[in-house]
Amino acid sequence: KGKTYDSISGLSAEQRVLARDVRKLRDLFNKNGQSIVSKDSLEITVQLDQRVIQQIFKKARFVNEMMIEAFRNNVYEDPSQRLDIAFLDSVLKIEISTANLPKNYEFVITNEYHEPIEFENQPTHYNSEIDSATSHGTLLFPSNSLDEDLYLYIQFPKQDTFLLNEMWTGLALNLSLIIFVIIALIFMFKTILAQKKLSELKSDFISNMTHEFKTPISTISLACQAMNDSDMVSALSEETKPFVKMINDENKRLSLLVERILQSATLDRGELRIREENIILNEILKELVENAKFRISNSGGSIRLEMGDDPIEITGDKMHLTNVISNLIDNAIKYSNGAPEIDIRLVKEGKKVLLTVQDKGIGIKKEHLHKIFDKLYRIPTGNVHNVKGFGLGLSYVKAISDLHGWNVIVKSKHGIGTEFTLEIKV
Repeated sequence: KGKTYDSISGLSAEQRVLARDVRKLRDLFNKNGQSIVSKDSLEITVQLDQRVIQQIFKKARFVNEMMIEAFRNNVYEDPSQRLDIAFLDSVLKIEISTANLPKNYEFVITNEYHEPIEFENQPTHYNSEIDSATSHGTLLFPSNSLDEDLYLYIQFPKQDTFLLNEMWTGLALNLSLIIFVIIALIFMFKTILAQKKLSELKSDFISNMTHEFKTPISTISLACQAMNDSDMVSALSEETKPFVKMINDENKRLSLLVERILQSATLDRGELRIREENIILNEILKELVENAKFRISNSGGSIRLEMGDDPIEITGDKMHLTNVISNLIDNAIKYSNGAPEIDIRLVKEGKKVLLTVQDKGIGIKKEHLHKIFDKLYRIPTGNVHNVKGFGLGLSYVKAISDLHGWNVIVKSKHGIGTEFTLEIKV
């Protein structure tokens, strides 16, 4: 048993150690009354046992002294005497400099109730009026569970300015990008407005131009009809008749071109309206194929039409649908080398009607397939212009199909031919 007493503080500490004495082993006997432990072994064991007991008592006295010291310090040592405030300030200064933090800082030491502690010879950075709720804090002496907890709080009065200086490069770059994006948006907005205005001017000009063209075209057409009248034919010489026919044919071609341009302008303005009606598709195809056969009769070409005997009825605008099919057949004729060979098929598959126009002409290169429906786009052929047109036909086909909710599918191989399929929903 160990006991320690402090006369100054009146504190005492007692440590009791319970250890079994090895000499009690003498009480162990075998069944015959003989000791099971030899005398020499017993003496050695007793000596070792006494050494262990001495070491235990020495440790007990050390623990008693530590307890006395802990209680004495807790009673008499003031929190301000537990640390060197000047040394702590120098450590903070070194750590802040190493971490590249603001050099202007303030700190305070508080007790476990967050009450500031006053020190003698406080450094200039010590400020007991710091608000611990808005400061960065940490526990001092975390491994000391016997003494009162002390906390260190630190704050940087100019941290906003410091952070702004640190972030200035990134902020300036982001601000520059924002300004650049705003300028680009303004420029793009102005460009869009200018393009919209130009598009409206162009559409108005085309509409006015085509309407103005209709008057002389009608006059020329009437003049040609009058010159072909039986009362006037006799007055014309044989040399004059071919010229009259030429004027009439070219006037019809010009009238068709003006009508297409007017339709294109109407589509651009979004003023085109579809008139829904029931259409027997077989009848339209027969009429258009007969007209196309008459056109290619002198070239030795052929147009084959495949469709069933049962009439196929769809809903749509008859005039525009007729123009769409006529454009597809017209392109198949124009872009055929020599005598045209055209196959036209009409089949019904479930709730869809498929109208296919296939030719064995010059075909379309792969890089041009996605552009053929663009307005005024024509496949470049260098200085060769053996096919007349303005790139309005397929754009019209696509626009009318979109208005009806139909699809136009194109397949082509350069030098082999092209196939257009109009997918109509029933």
